[in-house]
Amino acid sequence: MSMTRRDFVRGGVAAFTVGFAAPRFLSELAMAQGQSRRNLVVLYLSGGNDALSTLIPYTDPQYYARRTALAIPAATVLQIGTDSSGRPLGLNPRLVGLRTIYNAGRLAIIQRTGYPNSSRSHFQGTDIWSTADPSSPQGPGWLGRYLDMLPSPVDPLTAWSTVRETPRTLLARTVGVPSIPDPVQYAFASPNPNTPDAPLGRQSATRIASHLPVDKPHLAFVNATSQAAFATLDRVAEVTTYVPTAAYPNNGLGQALRTVAGAMVRGIGTRVFWVQTGGFDTHAGQNTNIANGSYNTLMNTLNASLLAFYTDLLNQGLLNDTLLLQFSEFGRRVSENGSAGTDHGAAGLMFAMGGGVRGGLYGTAADLRAGADNPTLENNGNDVRHETDFRSVYATVIDRWLGADSTVVLGQNFRGGPGFLA
Repeated sequence: MSMTRRDFVRGGVAAFTVGFAAPRFLSELAMAQGQSRRNLVVLYLSGGNDALSTLIPYTDPQYYARRTALAIPAATVLQIGTDSSGRPLGLNPRLVGLRTIYNAGRLAIIQRTGYPNSSRSHFQGTDIWSTADPSSPQGPGWLGRYLDMLPSPVDPLTAWSTVRETPRTLLARTVGVPSIPDPVQYAFASPNPNTPDAPLGRQSATRIASHLPVDKPHLAFVNATSQAAFATLDRVAEVTTYVPTAAYPNNGLGQALRTVAGAMVRGIGTRVFWVQTGGFDTHAGQNTNIANGSYNTLMNTLNASLLAFYTDLLNQGLLNDTLLLQFSEFGRRVSENGSAGTDHGAAGLMFAMGGGVRGGLYGTAADLRAGADNPTLENNGNDVRHETDFRSVYATVIDRWLGADSTVVLGQNFRGGPGFLA
């Protein structure tokens, strides 16, 4: 009798715990034989990032008319050139490091990404971006479907989530992904720590897990999961010894990216990483023009963390093998609200960063003139209308970076999107 993860949970054994601090569900994952050592890092900005405070159309008078408190002065914008429509654009003043990466040709900024009839719900919007299926966003994630396609033999550490809950993007039907926020805490928890009996405890637990009774599928599933966890303990421990070549900021995003870099340098076998940072639901007190304002703090965190990660990988000779893809579940309204913030909108921004990226501006900025007749806006001129379907960005990553078939993974043909990969 075969046992799936869903059967295991439905069978009432979800409360079962094992005596080590490892993910609850580790199963065999695999990279296709002969694949290169390419790494994919997905960075999710949780809450709905305000694209118009990240990439600023500083010559559009409607930007300043509709954002009298939040518009970023043109004099402080970090100019990066014009898009294909001829509109000058600039980065948030806090993104000095990202402008350096952009000028090096290793950062692609993809404007007005989204999908038709955008959901302005955090939960549904996140599920749509995670599954790449606006019509039915309850199934496996797009990267989970990719993982399901990988052949045996498999590696339990092929994918790694740096947050406590496995994101829907990595949920699969046949494989599981470990959630390891802190590799230091990913260790065997002996009932007799700091004693000579501790190593014996791990040895005993390993022997117990080696028994896979065919007549007790639930126990067999637990023991197989335990085996996979034990097999990864020493490899994950190697990440804790990594000494980076760049100074990462002491915040959640910076430390997560430091862990990702350590896993790459130590060569533990992970190829797909999930990284997440929050705080982007800026309904009130966005304070884009106050030095220590909430949005400036978000931009400082993003800038310092990504610059350290980029520099570290460059120094380690891993930049050409790494692609970082950033998204948020939606953009925000064009006009500021009465609470010095911005409400849920539609289209937003995606970033792609790495040695194989063709840097530059992709797509066109919206004309921010209010009015129902403006084709670049929707919702009676309140929201930016999407120009690039986010699934076409995924298709480029699947086809040109992961080496899989995007039409199979996504269920439709979304090829022909922005050509940001060399």
